Amino acid sequence: MPPKTAAKKAVEPTQQAAVGTLEQPAPQRGALLQRILFPRLGDPLDVRTLYMDEDETNQHRTRSLSRTSGTIPAQSEVSFATYFNAFPASYWRRWTTLESVELRLRVEGGCRIDVYRSRANGTRIHVWGDVVRDGGEVNQSFDLGPFEDGGWYWFDITTDQNEVVLSQGGWFSPTPAPSRASVSIGITTMRRDDCVATLRTIAEDPLLMDAVTAIVVADQGKDKVREAEAFPEAERALGDKLRLYEQGNLGGSGGFARGMYEALTATDCEQILFMDDDIVLETDSVLRAIAFSRFTEHPTLVGGQMLNLQARSRLHSMGEVMDRAKFMWRPAPGSVEDHDFAEKSLRESPVFHRRTDVDYNAWWMCMIPRSVAEEIGLPLPIFIKWDDTEYGLRASHAGYPTATVPGIAVWHMSWGEKDDLTDWQAYFHTRNRLITAALYHPERRATTMIKDMQKRSLRYLLRMEYSAVALQQMAIEDFLRGPDELFDTLPTALGKVRERRAQFDDGRVLPTARTLPLPSMSQVRAERFMRPPTNPLSIGKALVEVLLRNLLPVKPQHRDRPELNLAGRDAQWFLLARLDSATVATADGRGVTFRRRDREYFWRTLRTSVRNNITLLRQFPKLRKQYRKAMPTLTSKDAWKKVFYGD
Repeated sequence: MPPKTAAKKAVEPTQQAAVGTLEQPAPQRGALLQRILFPRLGDPLDVRTLYMDEDETNQHRTRSLSRTSGTIPAQSEVSFATYFNAFPASYWRRWTTLESVELRLRVEGGCRIDVYRSRANGTRIHVWGDVVRDGGEVNQSFDLGPFEDGGWYWFDITTDQNEVVLSQGGWFSPTPAPSRASVSIGITTMRRDDCVATLRTIAEDPLLMDAVTAIVVADQGKDKVREAEAFPEAERALGDKLRLYEQGNLGGSGGFARGMYEALTATDCEQILFMDDDIVLETDSVLRAIAFSRFTEHPTLVGGQMLNLQARSRLHSMGEVMDRAKFMWRPAPGSVEDHDFAEKSLRESPVFHRRTDVDYNAWWMCMIPRSVAEEIGLPLPIFIKWDDTEYGLRASHAGYPTATVPGIAVWHMSWGEKDDLTDWQAYFHTRNRLITAALYHPERRATTMIKDMQKRSLRYLLRMEYSAVALQQMAIEDFLRGPDELFDTLPTALGKVRERRAQFDDGRVLPTARTLPLPSMSQVRAERFMRPPTNPLSIGKALVEVLLRNLLPVKPQHRDRPELNLAGRDAQWFLLARLDSATVATADGRGVTFRRRDREYFWRTLRTSVRNNITLLRQFPKLRKQYRKAMPTLTSKDAWKKVFYGD
């Protein structure tokens, strides 16, 4: 055992007796908040940086013996100041009742252990250190007082002549949790193999299985989950905790509503966890979300951050807020997007030490207290997009915050792989943005938001994304009809949207540009068109030029032969508006769309867009009242029960 240290409040921790085990602590020892994790066997070097910050003396020689144990080589140093192993103290300080946290480690072999904390600006402060000469348990308590605006705790291990095994470790509460750990997981799926992989991951973690009351899968795909080759194994492992419901495609909102409905009516869970199916899950993220929720001072939605599934050392989203004037989501102030921990560690990144507060958390992973769901209801019947944003805003208006907590995360496909603002989802983006604004926009007429919508429509028209503008106008017209048809259109809206989009050239994806003639414009001439206007004067001049150009007829030779082949990132309005036609690669790079300018459609649709937005301005105050009055019905268990089970 390490030597005893003097107790000094808020500076040096108190030594406490070791009782029970780290993995399953005795009740008097408090609750496990966060296990120390090692990389999976075979994880690439960049992914290792999410778990260990290895000094150059180590040269990646630390070896994982299991997910919770590893060997640290002789004469080296490894820091656990990493995304999954540092303790996000400021988040626990802000949202929970804990006043201190305990670090418990079990080591085999002699080493030095040092504990550090950081300030909100990233400054590192040494708070405790000692030599463990012959191995044993380390149990130290640390104050959460200095973390009101930011900061983490972490520890480093330095070895001497012999290697050291860290056999167990974790951050613990000093007292038992005030509520029990029980969660019902809701998964909406259209991808059976992805879903089964997630189910198997859950089943492989005994601690998580102990906390899970039910796993509700809303299977909405054509290829059914139960028909997957690996499903029988997952089903056996999960037993009666797995509840599989096959239903028509009701979108994410209908699938997650099913998960919440079954959790509320058929389980006694304390928490309801929503997760996407197409994720890679770090199971400790669920355990940490449960632990965090058990100590929150008031019922709180606990969300996970998003790591990039295609570049797994990158944190893609730290947290999101609503721009209340434009009424559009955006990254939270002070946050960063697409940060690569393999390039810059947690200790080298001050931005991660300042606490980030959010308005909502996307449903790639979000835990909702049962008591909140009972009070504010189920998701809105809006198929897809904005359902998670609306629910977070609804909870906030009822007095229940959302905390997006570092170290709680899933790997998910990044935004760069999607065209969801302009593909078939453009309809749902626009309609559901309007519905959410009708419920929560601070302005009576939402003038700023409607101006922003008009700008977007013009930009899409200039980029020859005519299908996106058509779907936007369809969405506005459906919103103007009021809330009464939302449940009725839930199973049919997608079909109508796809049918409408398929009527446009930019709505039909070709497998490759090889199916079309070679482009007619030289690369040198095109290069000058690619320079973006950079100030209000040049932007205004460019806009006038391209609007006048849309008065000219399309040259016949450009109707079947594109002028340019463009990458998706180059398809900007100031370039495309100067062309008669072009191919544009899709965001995922799997195909192209052949966009062709249509002078008559451009002006006709621009007039329609202006007319619809003027109507929105006039009628928005009345529609606010209609949608707010309809909310109790749209989010009720009885209304959703009719969708799932009929009258």
